[in-house]
Amino acid sequence: MAAGYRVAVVGATGAVGQEILLILKERGFPVAELAVLADESWDGKQIGFGDEQLTVHTAVPESFQKIDIAFFATSGPVSETLVPEAVKRGAVAIDNSSSFRLKPDVPLVVPEVNPQDVAWQKGIIANPNCSTILFVVPIKPLHDAAHIRRAVVSTYQAVSGAGREAIDELLLQTRQVLDGEAISPRSFPYQIAFNLIPHIDVFGENGYTREEMKMVWETQKILHDPEIRISATTVRVPVFRSHSESVNIETERKLTPDAARRLLAQAPGVVVQDDPASLQYPLPLMASNHDEVFVGRIREDLSSELGLNLWLAGDQLRKGAATNAVQIAELLAGRS
Repeated sequence: MAAGYRVAVVGATGAVGQEILLILKERGFPVAELAVLADESWDGKQIGFGDEQLTVHTAVPESFQKIDIAFFATSGPVSETLVPEAVKRGAVAIDNSSSFRLKPDVPLVVPEVNPQDVAWQKGIIANPNCSTILFVVPIKPLHDAAHIRRAVVSTYQAVSGAGREAIDELLLQTRQVLDGEAISPRSFPYQIAFNLIPHIDVFGENGYTREEMKMVWETQKILHDPEIRISATTVRVPVFRSHSESVNIETERKLTPDAARRLLAQAPGVVVQDDPASLQYPLPLMASNHDEVFVGRIREDLSSELGLNLWLAGDQLRKGAATNAVQIAELLAGRS
């Protein structure tokens, strides 16, 4: 379509939905018409899109009539209800929930890693989990060069990954602690201010949380390698924005830190910040509001001849969610 695409953003009033609107405008995506949709409590209210004010409408199946691309920044139950309705009416749905990620007929796409998978979409493309996206962008070039047999990853995840209420809770609790007031956690099972919680999502029978298993299963699917072994520990930390990850990999072929730095310096979507002498390494504060994954602390694993350690940070609302979704739409636009 020369004039652009008819786009819908479902969950447009939430943290990820707002980022999608920002990035659509920022990247100049060719939007001919834009529908901003949310639950009925937002119906008739106004939200911004660049210099425009748009009216929010309740998301219902009929909302997707004549829509080309529908972004879903919604919970699983909402996506499960409305994504099929959007597809039925001819839209391609780019879904941020976990509902469709592991379905064999739904591509799970990170454009820097497996853009070719967009070609076999049947109306739904899944956006991976934020921690998975930040993880696979830098390990893909290392996997291609030396084949990763095993990876151990520990995440340090910002509260904004749990939504606006979690951001407000950290801010409130910080004030309460400093003022000596009592704290009643709501978004998290324990106080998050001046604390960390090694528990994100529900626990499974194997002792891992669903957030941890997402990193295992999604990485295997994205890399088309069900044999890669991954162990994850996901931790919520009192940071407002941007996730960090400590990653240990074991490869089939020797990969030196210098070789890894060269590969990462050439990799799309990666910025190498690795100069310990001048205290240069990735920080979540500096990664915020950027689309790249910042990688540093690249060093040999002293316990394994074929092991390598690295540290990364990335904005989970942008590259970990909204930017990745818009990049998927750009792939679709390039194919039409």
